[in-house]
Amino acid sequence: MRRGRRNNKSDDAEVDMTPMLDIVFIMLIFFIVTATFLDEKGVDLTQPPPPPDTDVPSKSTPAITVYVDQRDQCSVDGSQTTCDRVALRVERLLADKPGASVILRLDEGARHELLVGLKDELDTRGLASKIEILRSRS
Repeated sequence: MRRGRRNNKSDDAEVDMTPMLDIVFIMLIFFIVTATFLDEKGVDLTQPPPPPDTDVPSKSTPAITVYVDQRDQCSVDGSQTTCDRVALRVERLLADKPGASVILRLDEGARHELLVGLKDELDTRGLASKIEILRSRS
């Protein structure tokens, strides 16, 4: 006699996936609600269209030009002056031309110590200037 009955079904157990799907959906909702989204801003690389040819600037900015030639002689707006009096001359011209920019032009043969001295003197007086080095025509 046999004591136990034999089960004709296989011994495979079925797993109910419904509770696991519920947990997955709850976690998905939780992460969507708690997520922070970054507001990233990009750089606009499109160039503006070129201005039409008919537009002519109404008023150009005046400029005061300080020129030092290859023999280390200085001139301010075309009039010859000594290099140690350049800053005083520029200050006087700025009184006549308020808002003018100062351009410091040097020949490439001029001494660089002179350039540094003129630039320092203009800077200490609060006169902003731009430097241009001109090539000699040889």
